[in-house]
Amino acid sequence: MIDAMRRWMILLAVLSCAAPAWAQQREALKVLIDRSKVDLVNHKVEVKLSRACDKITLKVQGESGSLLAEVEKACKGTAAGTAVEVTWTQTSDEAIQKIEVWGYDTDGYYAGVAIVPWKASIPHQDVNFATDSDAIAASEVPKLTESLEKIKELSAKKADLGRITLFVLGHTDTVGTQEHNLTLSRKRARAIAAWFKAHGLTLPIAFEGLGERMPLVKTPDETDEPKNRRVDYILALDPPPLPSGEFSWKSPGP
Repeated sequence: MIDAMRRWMILLAVLSCAAPAWAQQREALKVLIDRSKVDLVNHKVEVKLSRACDKITLKVQGESGSLLAEVEKACKGTAAGTAVEVTWTQTSDEAIQKIEVWGYDTDGYYAGVAIVPWKASIPHQDVNFATDSDAIAASEVPKLTESLEKIKELSAKKADLGRITLFVLGHTDTVGTQEHNLTLSRKRARAIAAWFKAHGLTLPIAFEGLGERMPLVKTPDETDEPKNRRVDYILALDPPPLPSGEFSWKSPGP
């Protein structure tokens, strides 16, 4: 009996010593990328790891599936959370479909993320609104119906890329105050986004308005310029960047 008790005590002691090691499992390595800082024009991206970085590798794939670039960047133990800029030179000007980023920590662990920068603007006829109104007139519905079919068709073709969202962005001309135009552009963008949702679009939808901030045609104040009264329809996997400050993508609601 005494020998048996000793064996149990020894076993308990071993388990007691081992328990802290089990409890101290490391959190999985994370590769962190601010999508707003992915620069496709100048071919660069900022990468952060959740642990000290040994190296980062990057592969750039074109829309045809061809490999446009492959890069390895040594970090030499860069501290966790430090931004590392990785640049690349492409073999052609083909549009980018996907960027694979792999990060390796100083202990030999690695993790990866994929950036799919695809987005497309849907050509369409702009809805005409009455002055100071965000109500969609019955005469304008055929324009939205035509746009809805284009959105459905293109999103179905690109469904293999991932979760596609429709982004609706409103703009105005310079007639009226900036504050009034900002509010009006948001109301009109929301009205269109809500119409698409109510008429069978199952994609996630987001909207925002910029008022007179991004005109197609630069004009003096109080200029009635039809080209600046518009709404953009953008299909994308990641939210298109917006000006800093009070702007953010919003849901049109149920």
